[in-house]
Amino acid sequence: MALMDQSALSDLSDALTTADDGQLMRRILQGALQALIDAEAEAHIGAGLHERTAARTTHRNGTRDRLVATTAGDLNVKIPKTRTGSFFPTLLHPRRRIDRALHAVVMEAYVHGVSTRKVDDLVEALGVDSGISKSEVSRICADLDGEVEAFRTRPLDAQATPYVFLDATYCKARIRGRVVSQAVVIATGVTADGHREVLGCNVDVRVGDAETLDFWKTFLGSLRDRGLHGVQLVISDQHRGLVSAIEQTMAGASWQRCRVHFMRNVLSTVAKGQSDAVAAMIRTIFVQPCADAVGEQVRVVADSLRATFPAVAAMLGEAGPDVTAFAVFPVSHWKKIWSTNPLERLNREVKRRTDVVGIFPNAQALLRLAGCVLIEAHDEWQSGQRRYLSESSMALLTPPEPTVLPAPALRADTDPSAALDTTTALTA
Repeated sequence: MALMDQSALSDLSDALTTADDGQLMRRILQGALQALIDAEAEAHIGAGLHERTAARTTHRNGTRDRLVATTAGDLNVKIPKTRTGSFFPTLLHPRRRIDRALHAVVMEAYVHGVSTRKVDDLVEALGVDSGISKSEVSRICADLDGEVEAFRTRPLDAQATPYVFLDATYCKARIRGRVVSQAVVIATGVTADGHREVLGCNVDVRVGDAETLDFWKTFLGSLRDRGLHGVQLVISDQHRGLVSAIEQTMAGASWQRCRVHFMRNVLSTVAKGQSDAVAAMIRTIFVQPCADAVGEQVRVVADSLRATFPAVAAMLGEAGPDVTAFAVFPVSHWKKIWSTNPLERLNREVKRRTDVVGIFPNAQALLRLAGCVLIEAHDEWQSGQRRYLSESSMALLTPPEPTVLPAPALRADTDPSAALDTTTALTA
């Protein structure tokens, strides 16, 4: 059977000479789509229009109009109805009036920070005069949930992850009728080959005290359950409950308190006019050439500040081992592991995208958009040519296994008891 009858071909021929470019493409696409729908209906029914065949399974019963929004504009097609059973073309989606190409455009725009209000303007600019509602945009973007969930639950046991960074950023969401600040916690890591990965993310959906011990234990425990192993250093701020959760779930790993956050805490106790001098003295700790010099400089700076700034000296004495935990690792890694700055940049990108939305209708919508941003960052890190840390320097974190020499073989003419007597005599 021909895909188009003579009348349809004649209409398209007239369009070639009378229509402008936009109308022409719309007419061509509408004709092709209608032809494909009719061909699928014929295969489903077992007979063409007005055709008598023994293979027929049912009869046509009129048509129903369907508006399909595409990147070429709105198209009106007719879907055949049947007397028994039901028929719906596989090219279209039930209860969805936009085609797959436009569906992808809407999701991509949403992920890249275009608000649901502005998506309607974008769709109209693509030629869809009927536009698209905010609720329909939300339904379309809900299809991203499966991809985000698969990313968040993927296995992490492929290789060891010596360095893990933890932090949280806050966004507004509506929870049980209230607009509250929601903590979006993010974990990134550096694997044994020197590449960065987004390990996981979650949203604390409880209203009230966020980032509690139970929440962090659950989150870190999920990373362990997914296969996270080989962790030697965890870098984070001193969030409530986080340090205790690290101690309980990351046995054998050290904790590095972010030096940037620590500096902010210190300077909050110092007058503004004296903050530069205090900050300069503390920074001398981080320019030392080796671990011993770093530890000694902490004591020197604390002693120097004790008379004038006793609170700062006390903070250095208490937090010194945690702020300088980086010092036992390779010197070439120090600048990359003594703060959460790499994760802060990722947090800012999440905030930039979520600020467009403003207030999310629920925690799931917030997790959806944040997860898509993190997937995008993860893919860029994995496909990039440069490693975060060189593979050769990462090898320094794994000490070589001791060489076991084979036991010397005794000669055939040697009496084992004589060798034992000789050994005993030498020992005596």
